[in-house]
Amino acid sequence: MSWTDTSYPDAAALAEAIAELLEDSIRSGISQRDQAVLALAGGRTPFPVYRRLAEAKLDWPRVTLLATDERWVDHDHPACNTREIRAAFAAATGVRVLPLTPVAPGPNASARHACKMLTALSGPFDAVLLGMGGDGHFASLFPGAAELRTGLDPANPDDALVVHPEPLPPEAPYARISLSASRLVRTRRLLLATTGTAKRAILDRAKARPEPLALPISALLHDSSTQVEIHWSP
Repeated sequence: MSWTDTSYPDAAALAEAIAELLEDSIRSGISQRDQAVLALAGGRTPFPVYRRLAEAKLDWPRVTLLATDERWVDHDHPACNTREIRAAFAAATGVRVLPLTPVAPGPNASARHACKMLTALSGPFDAVLLGMGGDGHFASLFPGAAELRTGLDPANPDDALVVHPEPLPPEAPYARISLSASRLVRTRRLLLATTGTAKRAILDRAKARPEPLALPISALLHDSSTQVEIHWSP
């Protein structure tokens, strides 16, 4: 087994617990390496975590944050994860949030900007917080995407890649830049936060057997070299 599984009575308790875990990771990183780097999921579930974490009394100028994935949109677009993360951490004075995309992306999605930025962050992340979609995707590694095999490949040397979800989610019909699975697992702590009974059923199916092309999250759960800390609430 390559996961632990913790349940909470409600989403508020989950958010408080994960905020504490991320705070511990930041404190450890600053204490041991004079800095901390976190990769953070977008989506509805994690943002209460970020707002709680932003209130912690930390040496925020020593902290770097980046999204685990990003939509190919302008940075002021409502669908931009980096924009939302910056807003959630507004109380964290001095924190650095690095984007995976150019400020004004052109018509053709490219991972060049992300890969160049990530070369300066070659060491393990202090923590990664993932979410999971109802189809079992994490970051922007979607089932059905032509790039999924590459994105899940543990030998993939690239830190980031372009992903074209198929079909495009109607609520966010954009190409994506995603950190690769091989980069996401290069971390001192890998957390997965999710809520609801439907996603609980998806997690249970993913834990039962590896089927990465159908349920990408199962690739992480059945990777013997990776320890995933699952945090779930109804």
